[in-house]
Amino acid sequence: MPATDEVQEVFSDEDVHYVAGGSPIHSDDDAAAEDKCARVALAKPSIAFKNVPSRELHEDFFRKSIEVIIKEAVFKSTSTSGKVLEWHHPHELLKIFDFELKTHGSTHEDLLRLIRDTIQYSVKTAHPYFVNQLFSSLDPYGLIGQWLTDALNPSVYTYEVSPVFTLMEEVVLREMREIVGYPNGNGDGIFCPGGSMANAYAISCARYAVNPDIKKSGLNGGARLVLFTSEDAHYSIKKMASFLGIGTDNVYLIKTDKVGKMDTSHLVEEIERALREGAKPFMVSATAGTTVYGAFDPLEKIADICQAYGLWFHVDAAWGGGVLMSSKHRHILNGIHRADSVTWNPHKLLTAPQQCSTFLLRHEGILSEVHSTNASYLFQKDKFYDTRYDIGDKHVQCGRRADVLKFWFMWKAKGSDGFERHVDKVFDNARYFTKVIRERAGFRMVVDNPEFTNLCFWYIPPGLRGADSESNFHERLHEVAPKMKERMMKKGSMMVTYQTIKGLPNFFRIVFQNSGLEYSDMVHLVEELESLGCDL
Repeated sequence: MPATDEVQEVFSDEDVHYVAGGSPIHSDDDAAAEDKCARVALAKPSIAFKNVPSRELHEDFFRKSIEVIIKEAVFKSTSTSGKVLEWHHPHELLKIFDFELKTHGSTHEDLLRLIRDTIQYSVKTAHPYFVNQLFSSLDPYGLIGQWLTDALNPSVYTYEVSPVFTLMEEVVLREMREIVGYPNGNGDGIFCPGGSMANAYAISCARYAVNPDIKKSGLNGGARLVLFTSEDAHYSIKKMASFLGIGTDNVYLIKTDKVGKMDTSHLVEEIERALREGAKPFMVSATAGTTVYGAFDPLEKIADICQAYGLWFHVDAAWGGGVLMSSKHRHILNGIHRADSVTWNPHKLLTAPQQCSTFLLRHEGILSEVHSTNASYLFQKDKFYDTRYDIGDKHVQCGRRADVLKFWFMWKAKGSDGFERHVDKVFDNARYFTKVIRERAGFRMVVDNPEFTNLCFWYIPPGLRGADSESNFHERLHEVAPKMKERMMKKGSMMVTYQTIKGLPNFFRIVFQNSGLEYSDMVHLVEELESLGCDL
């Protein structure tokens, strides 16, 4: 039955149904009223169509919803006694979860059930044993900041519509630039929808720096532009080069050593090759914390090369940038202060809620020069306040979340020293885990001395130990990690990813950034891996 005006909004109160625009209909009314009730019943006691909160309609629903979320998604999901996930194949989940969209709305009771089901069948990324990705944990202050952001629902493009968050961004970005090493925090920066987009901004700014006319004329004519990054760099560099019209063939991949660091001798060779080809080298993207090995490229050497050839020096520190918060460990990013631009994602190592990514520059003004179009209906220059704070035009987005609030709120709660203690703790956990598996039979490190909290290793089950010399050893070892991953997913006990690189057999990569883990958890993870693979 199609929705009608009279059943758009229904309130249930004991034996009385209130229909939008109508009078109360009591159960002892005449046949016409009974017919009307029947038609109303088809809509069930449905949700009000008006998109405004009503204390009468929604306060109880809000409180019950938040109670469920706090109990099930916050505390239960972060307890080691629960599962990381309850696994179901896609065809099974389609049957047991109510994905269907219907003509009429659902009751609050139904919606509460959907909240519970969503939590039940989702991966618990805040679970202590979710060590699968370069993000994890659930920071309590970040969560409150996220909820406050969603309650206010701002869009950060002009000061008049987002005064607090405009200034908040400026303060946080300046502090981050100072931590990077830019003098007095000078330069520029923005919050981006992920590290991939931050890397795209870097390519866009570097391209403009070498050819400002490209903003108007596009890629027509001129020398072929070439950029350089390591073969172990994040895939977003090639993807964004394609997206921006440079082309993946013009991303020259530089060899890495056995621990994943860029080979600077090969970088020079490839720059010279591009010049011989008549191309225009314009940018090097180094990585501070590669996705798999967690390697840090030699930033000082790369900075020297960029200076010698007049190239834009970008550092993708999406993963490793958080190390800058630690006086004990920040030396592994020596040279980052010389970068023209830096990608740094607080939602990774510092565990701000998704998403929280930044793009930082040592140069003032270039973001606006590259991206501004001065739309007169939004960025008027004759406003009654200082329009320098209308920062939205330097973004390629228009509408934009206030991703800063959750991170700023965390920073206010913990202080910089709190972030430092967090970083030092996860490094300590990584060292202890490495110590434990080195002393256990069947574990073998891929990188003997990891410098970050990515730990790559093989688990060699009892049936394969001592078989290294057999011709099919690598093939058999290659099958171990996928089988163990299947078992852990179905059991729900943990989540650890695996991969191959440079022809190596599949190996596990465990990633630590949850400072809530203790040494006992390191031992538990090792014993669980042994249990999952003991009979293979």
